Amino acid sequence: MSDAAVGESAPDDMLAGHPELAYFWGRVAGDGDVTRDGIRVVTGDETAAERLAAIAGAEQVEHRIAEREYGHDTAITRTEDEYTVQVIGSTLAERASAALGLPIEDQPGGYRFDAFADHDRQLIRGLLEGCGTICFKSSTGAVGISFAHADRTLVETIRGLVEKAEVEAPTGEVAEASSGRCWFGVEDDAAGRFGEWLYRDTDESGLFAPNRRRKLRRSLKQAGQTDE
Repeated sequence: MSDAAVGESAPDDMLAGHPELAYFWGRVAGDGDVTRDGIRVVTGDETAAERLAAIAGAEQVEHRIAEREYGHDTAITRTEDEYTVQVIGSTLAERASAALGLPIEDQPGGYRFDAFADHDRQLIRGLLEGCGTICFKSSTGAVGISFAHADRTLVETIRGLVEKAEVEAPTGEVAEASSGRCWFGVEDDAAGRFGEWLYRDTDESGLFAPNRRRKLRRSLKQAGQTDE
């Protein structure tokens, strides 16, 4: 199903089955928090933060410079911009935890994304931008796409979503990285095709982080999989 443009026909119910919300909750699950006070989601792209704020009705986006560990190797760190979108409200947080199985404070998550079954592309795109990596693998000359998170249940859930997607995208097994996080990757011969499927029609919708889409296009070009 195609994306809907940010701000167009978004439902009042933040847990409804809608492409905007599939993308939003994917971002929250991938790199956000649900507490009894509300919802917080983090992104490294200012435009993406503004789009997430528009979806959630958040009035403010906070900006800071953060130093973060590389997902697969804690010995490598990088400094980057970090934008935080926060939605205050205990009712929404508790409903999100109950309906979607998102972890809330000390309660583990079960991750039930059935409400977004018709919007798996937007959901997985949000998850990728929240806890995934896109790169060019010089050793194999291929596009690399992987997902990493401290919560193994989430990583296994994402792997299941990827393997059931309409585009064929075989994956490796979930493994533990040196950082203690769990991760898996899409197989090299399918990663480029999978990435193109994820970002198809995003110009019209705005449901994407520009820095991530640029990285995908650059990696596809390096791998000789596009003429752009």
